[in-house]
Parts: sequence; structure tokens; C-alpha cells
Amino acid sequence: MLRGIWGDPERYKETYWSRFGEKYYFAGDGAKYDADGNIWLLGRVDDVMNVSGHRISTTEVESALVSHPTVAEAAVVGASDETTGQGIVAFVILRGSAANDESKGEEAIKALRDHVSKEIGPIAKPRQIMVVEELPKTRSGKIMRRLLRDVAEHREVGDVTTLADSAVMDLISQGLEKGSSSED
Repeated sequence: MLRGIWGDPERYKETYWSRFGEKYYFAGDGAKYDADGNIWLLGRVDDVMNVSGHRISTTEVESALVSHPTVAEAAVVGASDETTGQGIVAFVILRGSAANDESKGEEAIKALRDHVSKEIGPIAKPRQIMVVEELPKTRSGKIMRRLLRDVAEHREVGDVTTLADSAVMDLISQGLEKGSSSED
């Protein structure tokens, strides 16, 4: 928690201490309690996609994906879509045997799309799911969604100097060239 904003104490108070009254500090991250009283960090509350007028949290879709037994990790971004405004594009790392069984690739991706639809609703079904070996992360472990958005929108990948392993983006780009599953 920062102590203030240099030369502007009123801005500091307005930005971080006014949203939920002066008792709570709000920096833009969401969390929830589960039935056992554990706190689950949900990520940025402003990280949402606008799909056909529905505001869908990237974290919500990621949580639905990782609740599937074959998914080890997931990252979701919104990509421009002429019809819906934004389309949901997911990057997933599969667990053990699911990752090694390429013959069931399309079947596994359909199962994941259906799983998200069941967990959240049909509007949250990813337009595209890319199975990847790794996700682009900074040295501190944060996923670089900006780079995933570049891939999802078929743009040249931006600056990768802050990544722990910049070769990850080459692997993801190669996977994109080989093909990934999109909505029918």
C-alpha cells in the first residue's frame, strides 16, 4: 500500500480510500471469501471484455477453465470481433496426459468451451482456445496479457524484454501457425 501521491494528498484519498468509504483501501483488485473462509484473489476488477454488450471478467472465464480437470493454467483476453465487439480468446496449458494426447485435441477444446458455457453461460464460451506449453510471464510471475492480445488479434508481438523467457512467445506463435480451435 502506498503512503500517498506526492504533492496531491486529496487525489490519493479520492483514488484509493473513497470507493467503499474511508475504512477500506481499494487498489483495483478483487477478492472473495469461499465457504471455508479462505480469501481468493480474483485479479483486476477492471479487466473485463465487452461481448455483445455483456461485461465478462477475464478472471471469471479463467476460473471456469481451470476448474476443468484437464486444465493446469489459463489466460484469457478479449480480441476485436466485428460481430460481438470482442471475442473471448483463451490460452490454456493442459495437465499431464491431456497435454500429450494430440489425437483428442479438437474434442478436448470442445469440452472446454462447453464447460465454460455451463459454468458461466453461453455468452462466455470462448471464440478460440489455444493449447500452449507455457504462458508469457514476467520475472515476478505475472502473465503478460498484452502479448497474448497481440497474438489473438494477429498483430506483431510487442516488447518482450520484461518476460522471464522470451522464447515462450515464439512457441505460442508457432502454435498459432499450426492452427488452433475456433468456434464453429
